[in-house]
Amino acid sequence: MRFVIVTGMSGAGKSSVLKMLEDAGYFCVDNLPIPLLLTFARLTVTENKFTKVALGIDIRNGQALDEIGDILDSAEKSGYKYEILFLEASTEVLVKRYKETRRTHPLSGNGRIDKGIELEREKLTSLKKRADYILDTSRLLIRELKVEIDNIFVQNRSYHNFFITVLSFGFKYGIPNDSDLVFDVRFLENPYYVPELKPKTGNDKEVRDFVMALPGAQIFSDKLEDMITFLIPNYIAEGKNQLVISIGCTGGKHRSVTLANELARRLGKTEYGVKVEHRDIEKG
Repeated sequence: MRFVIVTGMSGAGKSSVLKMLEDAGYFCVDNLPIPLLLTFARLTVTENKFTKVALGIDIRNGQALDEIGDILDSAEKSGYKYEILFLEASTEVLVKRYKETRRTHPLSGNGRIDKGIELEREKLTSLKKRADYILDTSRLLIRELKVEIDNIFVQNRSYHNFFITVLSFGFKYGIPNDSDLVFDVRFLENPYYVPELKPKTGNDKEVRDFVMALPGAQIFSDKLEDMITFLIPNYIAEGKNQLVISIGCTGGKHRSVTLANELARRLGKTEYGVKVEHRDIEKG
């Protein structure tokens, strides 16, 4: 039997994930009191009616959350195998989600939402450390989250708890707020001023060939790849599970798109999860 505990930050998508797992054939129970976890595990095993079970646990369990470490230890000693999926999101994104839905954070009371979020993050630290999978949903669309859940819990594909987003952008539209690292490629000749390339983008072969043939483009890509591959293990050691690498040019249509695609291609050969986004490619 596959037994999955779905937990994490309130507003990070736990309810959505439980629905996805239910659609995938999992028997799902949300917000079961933590003291009943062992009993629930024992019943699902002895009844032998379920092959896939998902259990939602979150901050609503209150003080009982402090007991979960001992209970999980007891489950292991009793031979019950489980996996923990921890859903994470940045404080900025969580605050935005709460304001959009006009809901109150479980720990904020009448105070500020961000204070409740940080308190919850602190209380869930030990549970996060036990997680087999950590998914940061800050930049994930529902369909992308569904793909990740399907990969892990349906297709049983390998998963690594570090996800990289390579993001192209235009400086004239502002630097992305959630950037961890920002690189400026405006030192390269701009294809915008080549008439036949102006209407195209860095996703087109003609623009890519032009940019990558420029003096410095290959060297920049090599040095950037070398630095990123050096940084990632150090970020992981510090507990980071997501990295947003932003590459910008003037308009975010030619040079930044080409070099973001190139970096994503190179990092795609590593063991980490990688996706590329082009924020401003349709502008201007």
